[in-house]
Amino acid sequence: MAEDALAVTPPPSAVSEEEQARAGVYALLGSVLAKPCSSEVRDFLDSIPLDGAGADVQLPWQKLQSEIASADLEELAHEYHALFVGLGRGELLPYGSVYLTGFLQEKPLADLRADLQRLGFEVTDSTHEPEDHAGALCEVMGIMAGSPDEFSHETQKAVFSKHLGSWMTEFFDDLIKAREGGFYRAVGEFGRAFIAIEKQYFAMEV
Repeated sequence: MAEDALAVTPPPSAVSEEEQARAGVYALLGSVLAKPCSSEVRDFLDSIPLDGAGADVQLPWQKLQSEIASADLEELAHEYHALFVGLGRGELLPYGSVYLTGFLQEKPLADLRADLQRLGFEVTDSTHEPEDHAGALCEVMGIMAGSPDEFSHETQKAVFSKHLGSWMTEFFDDLIKAREGGFYRAVGEFGRAFIAIEKQYFAMEV
């Protein structure tokens, strides 16, 4: 998997605007959940117009932008560390296995690894987190959403339903309520809204 989700090659022009938008949101979430927020992420958020043409009006873009605009990147790094790393462990454990079974590296992770291998995804040497990390899963979905010829709607739906939709709303709820949250509360609200939109999207017949 790519180390920086925002570095994923943009989808080709043949991909619909909706699919490009979905891929972009997944890439953004993958970036802010996989590692501390960078200046590149800040610049990316600042560049998104909020006139309804450049951003999905159903998503709380404005709050996400205002939070990142007023934040210090060093403070965001401390916030990220307190939430997800900590001394021994962070306030939250952003892993599918934890939310689905209560324990790290349980059967959901094994099932995910089997599905990713079948779909052609490989873990790089620079990857330090299990594949069921929230950031890694968003990165995978971003790649799939941006490559609909390679990953069909039904394939995306199956991966989403089994490996993200089954627990990520609860994770974003916890992120919103986390005592160490600031910017990441806005990330939680944004992520929760996006997962709800994705559930509606996959519930529709195509």
